[in-house]
Amino acid sequence: MIRALVLVLTASAGMAGAAEFDDADIVFLGEQHDNPAHHARQAELVDEIAPAALVFEMMTPAQVAAVTPELIGDEAGLEAALGWAESGWPDFSLYYPIFAAAPEAAFYGAALPREEARQIMDRSIADMFGAQAAEYGLTDPLPDDQREAREALQAEAHCDALPDEMLPVMIDIQRLRDAYIARAALEALDATGGPVAVITGNGHARLDWGAPSYVERVAPEVAVAAFGQGEAAHGAPEGGFDVTEIGPDVDRGDPCAQFRDG
Repeated sequence: MIRALVLVLTASAGMAGAAEFDDADIVFLGEQHDNPAHHARQAELVDEIAPAALVFEMMTPAQVAAVTPELIGDEAGLEAALGWAESGWPDFSLYYPIFAAAPEAAFYGAALPREEARQIMDRSIADMFGAQAAEYGLTDPLPDDQREAREALQAEAHCDALPDEMLPVMIDIQRLRDAYIARAALEALDATGGPVAVITGNGHARLDWGAPSYVERVAPEVAVAAFGQGEAAHGAPEGGFDVTEIGPDVDRGDPCAQFRDG
């Protein structure tokens, strides 16, 4: 795994370029999902990196199967083929430039299908992941300090509205999604030779316990880089990244209002 000097950059300090990731087989490009500036930077970096494969956290393998070369040049057609409007993700116009930046790339979906996520209360994440669960560490309990930190993050993310017994469930879902993303990235690397760019949230791109840590566990010979994006009001995302940029803020109002108002 690449361990270059971590850079924290703002627009006034200049932006990272593809050269920062020259030695990486897999580059995780993090985002705050609803920040248009973050997606614009991902598209710029994808254009510069020219990956052989693009992996999306937002899409399942079944969705990706609908992508054809002809659709890459047709934003409305691609959105419809992916069923994006029903996906719950931010507007497709934020993501389309990323597709358009790598029209020759192979596309991979890394999302945990909703019907599988609903089984989390009845099945272990090891059972849900399948034969490689132990290899990916999904049969191991988390260290106490990491479990406590992750529970605190989940509680904060849900405005302290989740019952305590749901916090471990949310962590299990996050671990399973990290493992799905890592597995898809490794499959893409094996099939194409790389480089591979992964479009995902900062929480999955973090080096300490996100998808890169699963790649390092399963395939330590693979060189990985992680790019995180923060916002002016909140600073750099947590979790460690090889390169971090601070972009503009997004006005989200009061994100906890929905929990208070029912």
